[in-house]
Amino acid sequence: MSTIPRIAIVGGGPGGLVCARTLQRHGMPVTVFESEATPDSRSQGGTFDIRDDTGQVGLRAAGLFDQFLALSRPEGQELRLMDRSATVLRHHRPEPGDTGAPEIDRGQLRALLLDSLTPGTVRWGHAVEKTVPLPDGTVRLEFTRGTAEEFDLVVGADGAWSRVRPALSDARPAYSGVTFVEVHFDDVDRRFPAIAERVGQGMMWAKAGRLSLIAQRSADAHIRVHVAFRGPLDWHEGIDLADTEAVRARLLGMYEGFDESLRDLMRHNDGAFTNRPVFVLPAPHTWNRVPGITLLGDAAHLMPPAGVGANLALLDGAELARSIIDRPGIDDAVAAYENVMLPRSIDRATTTADILAALMPDTDSTDPAFPDFFG
Repeated sequence: MSTIPRIAIVGGGPGGLVCARTLQRHGMPVTVFESEATPDSRSQGGTFDIRDDTGQVGLRAAGLFDQFLALSRPEGQELRLMDRSATVLRHHRPEPGDTGAPEIDRGQLRALLLDSLTPGTVRWGHAVEKTVPLPDGTVRLEFTRGTAEEFDLVVGADGAWSRVRPALSDARPAYSGVTFVEVHFDDVDRRFPAIAERVGQGMMWAKAGRLSLIAQRSADAHIRVHVAFRGPLDWHEGIDLADTEAVRARLLGMYEGFDESLRDLMRHNDGAFTNRPVFVLPAPHTWNRVPGITLLGDAAHLMPPAGVGANLALLDGAELARSIIDRPGIDDAVAAYENVMLPRSIDRATTTADILAALMPDTDSTDPAFPDFFG
């Protein structure tokens, strides 16, 4: 490019950080704006399975693949599928050396990406209020702190409730009909050996009809459980979500008939229950191009949680960066990126919607019905 473009990435998640890292590797300056006050403002959540055909491609482009492998847990690819009686229906154990989709804790991945950036790249405590396209093709970011800055390209990598997306699209996430209620267990190998054994080194999924219990091991002997079910958004009507014992009683009543060893996942958890309804963007989600603005990751294609979102965000970030590096102008670069990203995201959004419908049907059947894509 004849002049160095001013590039802003809104959102310090995996996709935005991979994009920033890849740009910097090729001498391209970039600023990341993150609404969180510090890197440690909140827990980063559970784990990602980083797949060799998507997420790993992004990490290779960022020059971080070897560091990722050193942190990842290939044993986390273990999977146990059960019915509600806790009978194991399928048990996948990864072969030695299998790096097809190793797990890594979200916090570890974010720290790896942040540490790879030039100091000062991320400007913490900068929440975007509004994204304004300007007549000359540049874009103004207005921040909740009362300041504003202008850029040649603004990349919305700010997730489900993006403040960049409204400049391109009127689409808003809608409730999918499925809710995850999250619980935690710390120091499981010592304190809850039976639960640790049932979950194993990776994921355990027990289901019957519209009800599922999904437990996954993280690093440091931590297990995160999602009590997952298809039902109304207000499933908790009549109880206070802050009342841990009331939520526990409601969920145990919903999962009457599940083996008691599985119901223990709702009896003995550490701390409160966290309500996480699953929202998705419409599929297909597309937009007419606006000069100087594009999206990646969940901001572009919020999908059901089927192991796809983070991987696509990493791939999106790397591909957008490469497009900017390889093409003579921002408009050409964004067009080339969106011409690949949008069809891919439409295809994956349709597939993940089908997966969610198959895994979480609207039926009270006791049939576990794990589809063939689980292998």
